[in-house]
Amino acid sequence: MSEHDDHHHDHGHAHSHGNISGVKVFWVAVFNLIITLTEFVGGIISGSLALVSDAAHNLSDTASIILSYIGIKYSQKEKNEKKSFGYKRAEIIIAFINSATLIGICLYLLFEAYDRFLNPETINGNLMITIALIGLVANLISVFLLESDAHSSMNIKAAYLHLLGDTLSSVGVVAGGLAIKFWDLYWIDPLITVIVAVYIIYESWKIVKRSVDILMQSSADLDFEAIAKDIQAIPDVINIHHVHTWYSNERTIYFEAHVSVCDILISRTKPILEKIEHILTESYGISHITIQFEDDRSCPANKEIFSK
Repeated sequence: MSEHDDHHHDHGHAHSHGNISGVKVFWVAVFNLIITLTEFVGGIISGSLALVSDAAHNLSDTASIILSYIGIKYSQKEKNEKKSFGYKRAEIIIAFINSATLIGICLYLLFEAYDRFLNPETINGNLMITIALIGLVANLISVFLLESDAHSSMNIKAAYLHLLGDTLSSVGVVAGGLAIKFWDLYWIDPLITVIVAVYIIYESWKIVKRSVDILMQSSADLDFEAIAKDIQAIPDVINIHHVHTWYSNERTIYFEAHVSVCDILISRTKPILEKIEHILTESYGISHITIQFEDDRSCPANKEIFSK
């Protein structure tokens, strides 16, 4: 019986997300802190709930971006004896906390908006428009800075979605301010709050679900029938069973299985193992492979032994 443990094939773009620069994150965080304070103060002075909700998003964005950056840096730490899988999950835990917190904030804003529908308040449209425009410009700059990194990391994608939601809500707040200024439509303010909150809950829920899947060791999205067929086509392989797969982060797939062969020398399992590894890394993008070889009962030599 031969065991091959934790064969490393970290390939593809597993580390490409690490290139996000601290400078980018720093400026995005600074922009967002300025917008948060401006919108919060402006929202209270003008009486606009939409501005206060925008400020809440921006505050969560600032936290989200800083936490995402810390998560990415932390997840690149080298593995050690105690953390033998490394720190890749730090990113996933932070993405989960981020998204779950945002859902909580949005639920609170939905209650506030409901109250506003029942008791509309007078709002200073001019101030609302001016502050929403400042927010819109700063959000656009932030979205532009993070766009390229959002494709390679769930974490930056969470931060990017926060910002995108904010950009859209700033557009909504500007439009709402115009409607209030020209037509005194005060109910527009809570309506914008509801639309933005529902959109962000919808997007955040997807990240919560995906991060929980990874933390719960759910199986990787692979075609297991095709894998079994490919591996069982290798000469000397009788079958593959006890297959377990999981993700350590959103990109790195671990794969372990038992492979039955006839009673052959341990040295003869090496070329079989290399073929299995080649199939799994090249065709299925698997990073870490552990295979345990077993002597199969159905082999001619074994039938006599087991029948005795």
